[in-house]
Amino acid sequence: MRWTMPSDKVPEAWFNAAPHLAAPLDPPLHPATKKPVGPEDLAPIFPMALIAQEMATEPWIDVPGAVLDILRLWRPTPLVRARRLEEALDTPARIYYKDESVSPAGSHKPNTAVAQAYYNKQEGVARLTTETGAGQWGSALGFATALFSMECKVYMVRASFEQKPYRRVMMQTWGASVEPSPVDEPGHPGSLGSAISDAVRDAASRDDSHYSLGSVLNHVLLHQTVIGLEAKEQLQMAGEERPDVVIGCCGGGSNFGGLALPFLPDPEVRLVAVEPSSCPTLTAGRFDYDFGDTAGLTPLLSMYTLGHDFVPPPIHAGGLRYHGDSPIISSLVRHGRMQAVAYPQGKVFEAAVQFARTQGTIPAPETSHAIRAAIDEALLAKEQGRERVIVFGYSGHGLLDLQAYDDYLGGRLDDQ
Repeated sequence: MRWTMPSDKVPEAWFNAAPHLAAPLDPPLHPATKKPVGPEDLAPIFPMALIAQEMATEPWIDVPGAVLDILRLWRPTPLVRARRLEEALDTPARIYYKDESVSPAGSHKPNTAVAQAYYNKQEGVARLTTETGAGQWGSALGFATALFSMECKVYMVRASFEQKPYRRVMMQTWGASVEPSPVDEPGHPGSLGSAISDAVRDAASRDDSHYSLGSVLNHVLLHQTVIGLEAKEQLQMAGEERPDVVIGCCGGGSNFGGLALPFLPDPEVRLVAVEPSSCPTLTAGRFDYDFGDTAGLTPLLSMYTLGHDFVPPPIHAGGLRYHGDSPIISSLVRHGRMQAVAYPQGKVFEAAVQFARTQGTIPAPETSHAIRAAIDEALLAKEQGRERVIVFGYSGHGLLDLQAYDDYLGGRLDDQ
């Protein structure tokens, strides 16, 4: 029921989705001139190695040895068959999940945090700034910067700062400083867009600092493809030719892209992104150029968006409360290669509790969106009387999100 691999099986090259897209991505635009940005425009906040990866067209990009050495602290992560959940659903489907909760930060986020900290350290950068929603990305970057002896400043969406105090403690334990965002509106619940504005503004004001983004951008999804590359090999170990469907929760797109993109070349594999109905970027947004942040400091990206000034309700899945989505994911949804579905918060926690009571582990609210979709796929297989191989991303544990479960179990959860 559990497929593991030794540490020397961590993928040594990242999978680049760019050569597999139906059409080239639209270039990012400068926020002031609205003309395509060049490397010189991004150099004040990103190291040149990441800028090169952002624009790369080669199919594979080597993982630096120093990054591999750290990833091997917890990778490869297990692929697990959810047999007890299958039995509870009485489904002919076979359900597998890729367990990213075993990382030191408890989620998939360190896969790119380590790489980004490494490339910035190589360029002589002493300090990184970033935003975080639920705190998974902030804690991952805090972990990574600690390993490279760098400073880290995290702007945490205020709603999550107040809901999840132990995420803040986690970041501070690794040496990061944490501030609720937006910094100039103390009564505002915040959004990832406003937290990005705070972090970019900070980085741009100091010569010793760069900005680090935990999702959305091409290089972030690139680093996360270790997830799907490992999963493909582990599925072969489990005796599966291929999955019928690959599912992941989707806010900015890093977790879903990391699992799904290595399956992109196989047209027989359905790819399904799952988002909250309170922040339905892919299912109800428009495809357009938009800023990545609220203040309009970042380049404009071609993506599905709800508008950069959109402020989502303070649902517990803070990592999915983003107005836009990855240009790669957006392009694939637009051209029909990926699907997107949205669920209200109550249905998501119903699935999370069912998973916890069958498989034993407590998933993060974000992860629970993928579980909801996987359960629905398994129930459809039961209704149709068909075998189906379902793979979903278990992007993180929920042990620091117990307030959300308390609200659900106590009947206080707003079903947004």
